[in-house]
Formats: sequence, C-alpha cells, structure tokens
Amino acid sequence: MMRLIRQERARRQDEAERNRVARDAERIRERCQTLSGFVREAWHVLEPTAKLVWNWHLDAICEHLEAVTDGRITRLLVNVPPGSSKSMLVAVMWQAWEWGPKDLRSMRYLTTSFNDGPVKRDTRKCRDLMLSDWYRALWPEVVLTRTGETSFANSSTGTREGVAFGSLTSQRGDRLVIDDPHSTETAESATERLATTRKFREGAQNRLNDQEKSAIVIIMQRLHEEDVSGVIEEIGMDYVHLMLPMEFEPERACQTEIGFRDPRTYEGELLDPARFPAEAVAKLKRDMGSYAYAGQYQQRPAPRSGGMFQRSDFEVVDAVPAGARRCRAWDFAASKEKPGRQPDWTVGLLMAHHKGTFYVEDVERGRWSAGEVETKLKNIATQDGLSVTIRMPQDPGSAGKADAATKTKLLAGHAVKVLPVTGDKATRAKGASAQAEAGNVKVVRGRWNELFLDEVCSFPNAQFDDHVDAFADALNELALGSTFTLDNL
Repeated sequence: MMRLIRQERARRQDEAERNRVARDAERIRERCQTLSGFVREAWHVLEPTAKLVWNWHLDAICEHLEAVTDGRITRLLVNVPPGSSKSMLVAVMWQAWEWGPKDLRSMRYLTTSFNDGPVKRDTRKCRDLMLSDWYRALWPEVVLTRTGETSFANSSTGTREGVAFGSLTSQRGDRLVIDDPHSTETAESATERLATTRKFREGAQNRLNDQEKSAIVIIMQRLHEEDVSGVIEEIGMDYVHLMLPMEFEPERACQTEIGFRDPRTYEGELLDPARFPAEAVAKLKRDMGSYAYAGQYQQRPAPRSGGMFQRSDFEVVDAVPAGARRCRAWDFAASKEKPGRQPDWTVGLLMAHHKGTFYVEDVERGRWSAGEVETKLKNIATQDGLSVTIRMPQDPGSAGKADAATKTKLLAGHAVKVLPVTGDKATRAKGASAQAEAGNVKVVRGRWNELFLDEVCSFPNAQFDDHVDAFADALNELALGSTFTLDNL
C-alpha cells in the first residue's frame, strides 16, 4: 500500500512539474540565456534534494565560461577549492547550456579527469539532464542518438567523449575540458606528476579540432608547485587565470582579462561563508594540515620538502637529554584577530641545546590581545622556570622600545634578552637552516609538531612565518649566546 501511495505521489509531482514548465516555458528559456540563469533553473533536475546556495564565485565561473562560448577566451584556467560546484558547472551544466539555450548542438566535447570515476559521474549527469522531461520540454531540438556511460551524441553531430587523463590520445573536440588532472593520492609522486604534466604539454594541445577557435578549459585545485597549473604559470602559457582562494589574500587578488576582479576587500575574507563558515574552515586547516590546505584551498602550494628546510632534516624524539640549556623565543603579532582582518600569530618557541644538538621542545601559538599576550608571557615564563632565557624582538622606533621595556619589566627576575629586528627573514633563518640540514635539530613529540613542520618546511612560500622567526631566534640565541640586553639599545 505504501509503495502505491509513493508512486501516486511521484506521479502527481511529475505532472505538476510538467505543467509548471509548460506554463513558464518562455520565462525559463529567457532566464536560461545566461549560464548562471540556466544553472539556477536546471539545478533541481540533478539535485532535487540539495538546495542550491548561490554565491558570487559561481557567477565568476559562469562569466568566464560564457566568454569561452563567445570566443573571447580560448584558454581558461580556474583554480578553486574543493566543494565549489566546479565540476557541476564546467563538466555538466556548460555543455547542456551550449547545446540547448545557445543552440550550439554541433559542438563536440572531450572531457577528462585524473581517472574515469569523475568522467563517468559527470557524463551521466550531463546525459541525464538532457534526457530529463524538463530539458526536452524546453529544448526538444536536442535529440540524443547515443547514450553511453562515457560518451553520447546528438542528431546534429554534437558529441561528448569522456576519458581518463592518462588515455587522452586519439579523440578530438571543440572543447577540451580538464577537471582535476591530478589525483590527491598521486600528486606528491614526482613520477606520476611528471607523467601528467608531460601528457598535458605533449598531448592535450593536439586534441583540438581547430587550434585557433577550439578551447581548453582547465579547472582544478592546486596540489603541488609543479602541477599542471604550475607548469602553465612557469612557462608562460597564454591562459586566462581565474584564481579564487578560500581566504582572501589582498596581495594575490585575482583580476582577469574580461574585467573580473575578486570582490573581497579584507585579509581572510571567506570565499563562500554560507557553505564554508569560519568554523568549518578552521576545522579543515586543523584536520588537513597547513600544507594541504594551502594548496587545495588557498591555491598556493609549497613543497613539503624544499626551500630552506626539509622535513627529512627533523627527527622527532620523545625527550630532551638532561643538562640542556634552554631559550624561549617570542615572535609577537601586531594585534588580536578582529572581524574583517587576519593578523599574524604570536608564537613562543621553547628550544633546548645539548652537546651540539638543538631540540624544539614546545610551541605556544595564538592570536591574543595585548593584555592576553602579557598574561601568556608571564604565565609561560613561570612554567618554564628562571633557568630559561627569554628572547624577544624589539620593533623599530620609540613605541617598539617602550613595548619591550614593558614586557621586560613584567618578567622581572627572569633572564630576558631583547634584540632589534635586523635583516630579512630568510637571512635570519640561515643559521637554523644550516643546523637542520646538518641533522642537528630535533623536534620533541607534541600536538604542535605537524603545524610547526608544515609552516617551517613551506617557508618562504607559506602564508605565515611566525614559527620560523621564533625558531631562528631561539637557535641563534643558544648558538651564539648574544649579550645584547635592553640596556644596550
């Protein structure tokens, strides 16, 4: 009985939908003249239970795809975070829009991804959309004559062929759509990554029907500096680049040739706060680690091993030998985090030195107000004990000297050393880099290990470098035994 009731309910819903489309067909077709309008109207066909939460980044992607349709762009690279509906827009909706509302039924698509799983998924979605009662009622001229799992065709010679990226050989198209050519599981492998980038350079360019008019659209998250996106940038390939990180970085604000500019205004402003609120983003950072987050969500990958520090240089140990000398070095942020702003972090790093080996023993990190910093400074100094030297930087000018004097007074009874900040960060970190490379730096096991190593080993390409400053200052203090104090300034 319940099955019959559900069937009758479904029949009535389908009939109501057909009547709605027939009644509003002219309005729907008019709205579907833009790709964003088409996505809004068609969404319920493929996602009947998932509400479409629209955001400006979807408009940005649609506008750039429309520019490809109009012939204003023939090479488009889009870097956006996972979960941004990128595949739905580029690999599903765009083709259905060009064949239907734009009357480009003879357009031939070649679609690809890192394996055939996404290829089959998106081919089915695109095919199912075109076979739906909704689509056929509005664009009956789109008649599918072949409906395979990875390919289909229409009666106007239009085709869609889907293949895994590694099999991108014999087929050709007017549109080559590359959706995530790298897998998160293999992008770290130099062999796999090189095979993918070579395939892109030597094979993808030849898959077009017309080298001048046909288009290549690549949409992907960043997984490594030397991924396909990195190769395009490195050799200066002529692509329009739409780059939208999860958190806004003003110095990297995206601006493209069609007049688009990232509308965000302040550091750390989120891409899509309705779908990815601040709490969810914070969990992503914590769970993924800063390296993976920087690449996939900030579109700013840095090598896990490389630059001034490499992970293989840092051995993780359980304890510091007895008799070690210790220093707690601080790197202070300018201010506490406020709405509309993401300042640096305040970091206090405890390091021990014993018989030529340096041990990173503990790291305290937070975004604190001036009062909270003073409380932390005093409490942690008490926990560390009087035998631990405290090293702090002094900012330039009278305000910096006054602030250093206040903090030194707060730590009366402790061995406090205050030094002016001189030289650039990379220069100050050279000593620490040399000691790490020589195998003289070890890390004491703790919850903070991953965060510390992610940032240090991404330096100088990481978004933040507070760990590096404190790390370098602590090591320099223990290695050189500087005699500067506040009285010398």
